[in-house]
Formats: sequence, C-alpha cells, structure tokens
Amino acid sequence: MGIMRPSTMLASRLAWLVLACALAPPALAARTFVDDAGRKVELPDRVERVYAAGPPASVLVFALAPDKLIGWTRAFRADEAQWIPRKYAELPELGRLTGRGNTASVEVVLKAKPDVIVDVGSTARTFASLADRVQEQTGIPYVLLDGHLDATPAQIEKMATVLGVPEGGREIADYAKRLIDNLHERIAAIPASERPEVYYARGPQGLVTGLGGSINVEMIEFLGAVNVAGGTRGGLANVGLEQVVLWDPQVIVTNDPAFYRDVWTLPVWNSIEAVRRHRVYLSPHLPFGWFDYPPGANRLIGLLWLADILYPRVFHYDLAREVEEFYGLFYHRKPTAEQVRELLGEPGVAPR
Repeated sequence: MGIMRPSTMLASRLAWLVLACALAPPALAARTFVDDAGRKVELPDRVERVYAAGPPASVLVFALAPDKLIGWTRAFRADEAQWIPRKYAELPELGRLTGRGNTASVEVVLKAKPDVIVDVGSTARTFASLADRVQEQTGIPYVLLDGHLDATPAQIEKMATVLGVPEGGREIADYAKRLIDNLHERIAAIPASERPEVYYARGPQGLVTGLGGSINVEMIEFLGAVNVAGGTRGGLANVGLEQVVLWDPQVIVTNDPAFYRDVWTLPVWNSIEAVRRHRVYLSPHLPFGWFDYPPGANRLIGLLWLADILYPRVFHYDLAREVEEFYGLFYHRKPTAEQVRELLGEPGVAPR
C-alpha cells in the first residue's frame, strides 16, 4: 500500500469538508435589529414563539401576532377572559421579568423556549442592562422598545418587524398614528385657561399617584392637562390626603373601583372641587386598563375616553363605536352592545 502524499491528503480532507458542509443542516438565518435602547440584537429569521417580559409587551404582541404569544405575565380573571378569544385567554401564566413585582426567572424563560424576548416600556440603562444580562444568561435575543404614548406608532411598526408581521403592523400603526395626530392637532388649539388640573387616584385609598414624567400619568400630560402632582418628577408615589386637599384638583381619575365607590361619602374628599362637582371618573379596565394598567398600547382607547372627560366642549366621541373598532383590531373580538354598556357605565355619576 502506497503512502499518501501531503498534497493528496490535503485535497482529500478538503473534499470531505466540502461534502460535510453540503450535507449539514442549514444554519438558521439571522437579522440584526437595533432596539430603542440602541442595542444590536441578532434575531432569528423566523420568530414563532415570543416571551413578553412585561404586561405592555404582552398586549402589543397579542395585538400583532396572537398565535406567537406563548403566555401572559398574569393569568386572565373570569371577567377579563370574556373580552378576547378563548384560546388566547387560556394561555399559561409565565410571570414578568420587568417592572414592580417581577415574578419570572431565567429558568422560567428557558423552559418556555421562546425564539425572542420582548419588552415595552422604559429604555433607561437599568432596563437595557437587564436585557443584556438575560440575553447573556439564556442565549435568547431580547428586544427593548420605547413605551411612551407618542412613540406608539413607531413602537408598533418595530414590534411587527421583530415578529415578522409587517402588514398587520402597518394597519395597527396607521390607526395609532391617526388617533394620536388628531388629538395633538385639536388639543393644540385649546387655551391654557381651559386645561383642567387633574389628580390620578390610584389604590383603594386614592393616595398613590404619578409624579411628573411618570408613565403612569402620561395620558394626563399627553392631553395637555395639568397633573397636580407634576411639580416633582418621578414615578409612583404615596401622598397625604392633606396634600390632595391643597391641590384641590378639578378632575380626579382613578383605576380603583373601591375608591370610586367610597370617595363620595368621605367628608374630607367632599371638600375637593372634583368630588363636589361629580368630576371623579373610574377608568374602564377590561380586558386591560384604559389609563395605566398596563401603560401600553391599550391606552389608545383610553385617550379618547379621557379627552371626552377633560374637554367636553371640544370632544364628542361615539365611544361605543370607537370601542368596537379598537377591540376588534387590537383584541381580535368585537364586544357585544351589552358589554360596551357595562364597560362605559355612567362616567362622573356618583353610585347610588
């Protein structure tokens, strides 16, 4: 048997290498996406399973590509589940990676086997660092998008790109842009003297509120009204009842049914102009809050509701029709007339 020359051996190895490459399964294609924190994220060419890191991301993924959402941050309650198709309401609870009371872990994420993790909200360094850390620990791409109201149309388009559903994203983004542009144009014409002072009463006592710049009260500032707690910048904060009395807001908005039920009978609260004039409003909250819970794209319908409340001489929306359009587009189920009546209630009227 002859000895193979080095040149022949090299040629043979190259031949085997070419053959092996030809027979090997193709590598998954990837695309580079720059998120709103300026992070370059390598995404798979096809995204089929999506883990939403927080409630705003859940809402947006559900609106754009419900079959790609692998679970909710919190399981639906019975009164919430009836507003969306059953198969989506029954998706499992996976917990949340970001925000207050985060309940998920890297182990939970890995077990869910997502193609990508997405978050919508703050893009500050804290959240960008969390995204980097989770991505490094799991090997799963993690996208962070700006959650501010003005950014909603761009946010929708970017999420649609991540999910691979640009056509559906364009329709929903166009809806958001029309709504936001129309509100901006009409509010710009309202004199400062006609812009009310508003207090956001969160929690059963109504004594948690959002400070200036807080995403939780962004709707107030977006609509050109005055957040009475806006003199100090920050997030959610506890305040004293004496301070609310001193602010004496003209309008109070709350997301808490218990506070809304009790505020009319509490003597100190009755000294406040908003209560005396029956200008306390409970924001609708099914299947997601209209005001800030969560502070996501679900707030778009809330902007129309709040504009009617703050500027009754300017805005006269047919909210029943608006609800039907928004819910059909974002939640994939148009509500019944009875559901709409229940949802809207009688704003500003003290319960008997």
